Amino acid sequence: MPIIHMETLIRAPVELCFDLARSVDVHMASTNSSRERAIAGVTSGMMELGDTVTWEAVHFGVRQRLTSKITVYERPRIFTDEMQRGAFKRWHHTHLFETKDDATVMVDHVRYASPLGMLGHIADKLFLEGYMTRLLVARNEYIKELAEKQAQGAARAHVSASPSTSDPTGRMKQ
Repeated sequence: MPIIHMETLIRAPVELCFDLARSVDVHMASTNSSRERAIAGVTSGMMELGDTVTWEAVHFGVRQRLTSKITVYERPRIFTDEMQRGAFKRWHHTHLFETKDDATVMVDHVRYASPLGMLGHIADKLFLEGYMTRLLVARNEYIKELAEKQAQGAARAHVSASPSTSDPTGRMKQ
């Protein structure tokens, strides 16, 4: 059974990273290459514990549907989505979020099993594991860019809202 493990360092608060990772809208925007879209269950907004979403996408020229369910959810530390129906024999994706200095480490741990026994195992080794890894990397890069942009915007807004002529206690200087 293939295991994909990756870590992405994001210079943004853990809560923001967690929320972007569980956003159906962000997921769809990050998977343009496979034209992934939510067609049932939670079709926009944030996923919570027990929520399901059915994704429709085109992979390898074939339109596919996969229904996943959020089975573990502890904001802003961890959530897990598990396939309920779809092309894989099994899909289990744990998303972990750890604060490190002034950043967040977003960890993806995916365990999956392809159908078709030995044929599926061969497909994993030849192309499927690499393909799935590239999809996750692209998604994580999208989340990283979005989170860092939002975090920088919030920091700039905070600085510009601060009085420029105040002492350290926030009182206006005379």
